[in-house]
Amino acid sequence: MAQAVLSQVSFCESSTLHHSFLGERAALRALPAARTACLRRLDIQSRVATNPVNLEAATEPPINLYRPKEPYIARIVSVERIVGPKAPGETCHIVIDHGGNVPYWEGQSYGVIAPGENPKKPGQPNAVRLYSIASTRYGDSFDGKTASLCVRRAVYVDPETGKEDPAKKGVCSNFLCDAKPGDEVQISGPSGKVLLLPEDPKATHIMVATGTGIAPYRAYLRRMFMEDVPNYKFTGLSWLFLGVANTESLLYHDEFTEYLKRFPDNFRYDIALSREQKSRSGGKMYVQNKIEEYGSEIFELLDKGAHIYFCGLKGMMPGIQDSLKAIAEERGLKWEDKLAELKKNKQWHVEVY
Repeated sequence: MAQAVLSQVSFCESSTLHHSFLGERAALRALPAARTACLRRLDIQSRVATNPVNLEAATEPPINLYRPKEPYIARIVSVERIVGPKAPGETCHIVIDHGGNVPYWEGQSYGVIAPGENPKKPGQPNAVRLYSIASTRYGDSFDGKTASLCVRRAVYVDPETGKEDPAKKGVCSNFLCDAKPGDEVQISGPSGKVLLLPEDPKATHIMVATGTGIAPYRAYLRRMFMEDVPNYKFTGLSWLFLGVANTESLLYHDEFTEYLKRFPDNFRYDIALSREQKSRSGGKMYVQNKIEEYGSEIFELLDKGAHIYFCGLKGMMPGIQDSLKAIAEERGLKWEDKLAELKKNKQWHVEVY
């Protein structure tokens, strides 16, 4: 087991958690569940060993091992708020114990069925909701028995009164954010092939996320830069663009800045803070504005075979497409033709919700 130094993420409980040890998985299990969720892998001295090795043996991703009508009953390990008090809304990092019975690959999703009746269909269970998995196939404890989700609590605020209407809140996201360690959770899947991480360790990856769309990229980056995976040694380039409202809304920022320090030749990280930064035109800084700043460089990488990924709210795509079209036209290209080329070459990956 590789030796590691772990420290506490910002906005965790006020008491300091700082550990230096061998045998990280055993130590994680010994910690209370709430503290386990608080740990972020910072200042890692060397890569962390992963098990079981047979998770690397499959040649095809697992698909729909469990269906919504016959879900797997997993258990909540921990739920942790991972944004600051000035962030708009609440986002939680949720660790689920599946006992190694619902394996998945990086870039896939789980379905979650909240308990109770569907409010729109009395007598029927709640509808399944899909969540991108925010951990590698080995989970946050590196033993292949857990999966992590990044979930924003969905609430509805009445525009006239300014108050939340509990009757219109998101059933599944509130169930997950309110869950306690040991609670049962029904999961289906895994599903999805669009965002699977290509196997080529020399590839270039341009990752664009808004909010909780960061989930699959956290999984990618942990596999690339944190874990000691025998048959995967990343030597390419990963470039992450993350758009959120403000500094206190940044997700997994400590992990990403640590990779930036340790792997400056293989990782780039740019953020767009819409309520704190201004674009070059003087408006709010959205992720598409940040992409425009590096437009020529991004297109050069795409011309050389880079993969580009988009994950987050579907409302992000029109602005991003407009920005990419403008960049293409500046280079004398027709964006529709370039997009068709990227899709044909399987360089274009989109999963929005």
